[in-house]
Amino acid sequence: MPRRRMVRRKKLAADPIYNNPVVAAFVGRLTLRGKRSVAAGIFYTALEDIRKKADKDPIEVFLKAIENVKPVVEVKSRRVGGATYQVPVEIRDERREALGMRWLIQYARGRNGSDMSRALSAELLDAYNSTGAAFKEKEDTHRMAEANKAFAHYRW
Repeated sequence: MPRRRMVRRKKLAADPIYNNPVVAAFVGRLTLRGKRSVAAGIFYTALEDIRKKADKDPIEVFLKAIENVKPVVEVKSRRVGGATYQVPVEIRDERREALGMRWLIQYARGRNGSDMSRALSAELLDAYNSTGAAFKEKEDTHRMAEANKAFAHYRW
């Protein structure tokens, strides 16, 4: 955190196909080694896969999946008098979205067997249905915060 001024967050341009800035942010996070067009191809193929499997609007499935995976609270370590406590804190909206996207991509990459577009579509559908590894990560984060809510008074 800077000491002098607030950081100006730049506005993300919407993606060309769905005209949605969340899609552009997701494709940016999916990008590896500067290969943005490859990442966009993977993402749009995954959305087509969702359209075939779920018979629903893929953008609605995608946005609902991200909403289901976004955490509300997390724990942060605070050192108080020689002891370290896991203190539950609420998360800013930008960080919530970033964590949700990061978890979806991480667990899609971790799936075995198929190519990335199929794995991503499967993870998005699981998150849409409130199942899957990314949703479990959110639940684990919330459970940890709930277990440590006795230390909430150390928040500052």
